[in-house]
Amino acid sequence: MKHQTYYIQMFSVHGLVRSHNMELGRDADTGGQVKYVIELANSLSQRDDIHRIDLITRLISDKTVSEDYAKPIEQVNEKFRIVRIQCGGRKYVRKELLWPHLDEFIDKTIRYIKREEKIPDVVHAHYADAGYVGMQLASIFGIPFVFTGHSLGRSKKQKLLSDGMKEEDINRKYKINHRIQVEEDILKNADLIIASTHQEVKQQYGMYEGKEYPSYRVIPPGLDIDKFYPFYHDMLPETEKPESARYAQASVLRELNRFFMHPEKPLILALSRPDKRKNISGLVKAFGECRELQTMANLAVFAGIRKDIVSMEENERDVLTRLLLLMDKYDLYGKLAIPKKHDIENEVPELYRIVAEKRGVFVNPALTEPFGITLLEASATGVPIVATNDGGPKDIIKNCQNGILVDSTDPKNIAAAIKEIIADPDKWERFSKNGIMNVRKYYTWKSHSDRYMQEIKSLSEKVQRPELKTAVPTDPIGRRLAKLNFFLITDIDNTLTGKENEHLPKLLKYIEDNYDSMGFGVATGRTIESAIKHLAAFNIPVPDVLITSVGAEIYYGQNLHPGKGWETHISKNWDRRKIKRLLDTFDFLEYQEDTTQRKFKVSYFMKPSKDRLAMIHHLLLKKRCKYNLIYSHQKFLDILPQRASKGKAIRYLSYKWEIPLRNFLVCGDSGNDEEMLRGEPMAAVVGNYSEELENLRGRKKIYFAEKPCSGGILEAIDFYKFPRNPRS
Repeated sequence: MKHQTYYIQMFSVHGLVRSHNMELGRDADTGGQVKYVIELANSLSQRDDIHRIDLITRLISDKTVSEDYAKPIEQVNEKFRIVRIQCGGRKYVRKELLWPHLDEFIDKTIRYIKREEKIPDVVHAHYADAGYVGMQLASIFGIPFVFTGHSLGRSKKQKLLSDGMKEEDINRKYKINHRIQVEEDILKNADLIIASTHQEVKQQYGMYEGKEYPSYRVIPPGLDIDKFYPFYHDMLPETEKPESARYAQASVLRELNRFFMHPEKPLILALSRPDKRKNISGLVKAFGECRELQTMANLAVFAGIRKDIVSMEENERDVLTRLLLLMDKYDLYGKLAIPKKHDIENEVPELYRIVAEKRGVFVNPALTEPFGITLLEASATGVPIVATNDGGPKDIIKNCQNGILVDSTDPKNIAAAIKEIIADPDKWERFSKNGIMNVRKYYTWKSHSDRYMQEIKSLSEKVQRPELKTAVPTDPIGRRLAKLNFFLITDIDNTLTGKENEHLPKLLKYIEDNYDSMGFGVATGRTIESAIKHLAAFNIPVPDVLITSVGAEIYYGQNLHPGKGWETHISKNWDRRKIKRLLDTFDFLEYQEDTTQRKFKVSYFMKPSKDRLAMIHHLLLKKRCKYNLIYSHQKFLDILPQRASKGKAIRYLSYKWEIPLRNFLVCGDSGNDEEMLRGEPMAAVVGNYSEELENLRGRKKIYFAEKPCSGGILEAIDFYKFPRNPRS
């Protein structure tokens, strides 16, 4: 029997992701998460039960970063590729500034999925921004949603506050409150949270109100043990080290030796991004205040990649400036190395082996460390470790028995642990051997991917396969819309329903009979609540798409999934308060009841007069408002965002779901339908139309039916032979 294989979509949105020469430490977006997602995807792609892995990220075309990040598709191997989708322009911006553009990213990912004609079996999102994307896509397509936080907003906010940063500054720079709210939503919607450590589950996720909602699995990251092999392999006569590795080793030694007066001493190594939370300055202070440790060893701090400290972001600039000032304060010249760059791919493994050969120590002095992948890298090569007792290192040292946990806020505690290891050859040997052996026991990508796929298979069994006809726990409207290439969209009042409804049963039967080939939607001035209530009164099933409030809102399927992408799209330059304040000056306008008012719609009653619309336009244009005005039935006045209307909503649906506009049939009866009846879609005006549509008569591709309401819609279906052979 043929076993099922899986298609997994992973998301890491920030964009600085590539499969080779990863720029770890380049900035705050290029930490361990990049390495984790690439190596996880690589490992999974080697399995027989995987047929495809797409890692989806943002496309960046910017002279300040490598042109690699501008390639739409990077084929990593036969099964694994990196897919880059443009959103929020093409310039690189840090991840905290991407929040307003994520709905655009979602819409374009949906287009990608439809073009590929393949819906993933699972979405796995990394970090909160990707979590928002994955949560929406999983809901739309009815597929499992897996989340890995890597770091969490509540713990980050707590640390920044304890460092003395003001809450308003934290929120302004990191958008931390919005991030925390998104993370709360993720916890309510995730089918599975994959964490690296038990501390992460208990203490970090434990800070959230929604901590009880998801299932958690602790699956530690793996390590490429072929790359991070033990230092003594190079000492064996049969070892054939590639020339590139020899060059990398020589390059690292040359870089270190130019800093040290006595390069033969044991080497203390720290390797991390220049981030205050990494507490590199705490290690330098520990070294600087301990003369005995300076006598015993040299210290090398690889704090990211830099060209010019002055041009770096404030956080990184402050950290590096602090290191240089401490070097000067403790007169550590000749004892401390702070190299400007390193090659992650080739030089870092050699760097660890150099430390091991010198019988040195690797130190992670972070204030808190969610996991600590560099601890595993160092341990795999044979370097004993000293690490913070806050976070993931607890699990690593418990499993590997290869180092000492310290209070990283106490420089004396750090210095004492380093001295204890360097000064005791037997302890150094024991820690070195334990690290090498136990990393291979607990932390390989093979063991990680085995446990990972057990969870994925368990989740997939709970969700309907596309070929099965069983009930599903969610409303997978995305699966349906991704298959469709035709759409019937009609106004509700006096079009779909009205005073004459004798043809409605026949129309509903037609919609049911063509369910597999045609989507059904409504476009109405009613609010979503009113529309659903009205449709139910006539036993009309919930449509695939509901465009409500004259085009201000879009909802999908039985679960009324809100169209967040549409909301983001129309929000540009919309100032509802300003418009209402201006229009309140006209005494001929009557503000409608609150139930009709919406975030993206201001509604009034207005009696007809030839000068009144001109007066409204004049005032709003004079005050530089961006808006769309719709007047219908000689009574209703609606002010919408400039980008919003029924017709524009239909064009948006055409774009998002890649259904050609010529394959839409739209039907209406009044002035608030006029704009959607114009243009490329096939259009029909029902027989009981308002006189305000008379000016459309004679236009190409607008059919005027004789019968009223649903009878007129059926006439148009026959006229256009819809959906079997629509006219161009």
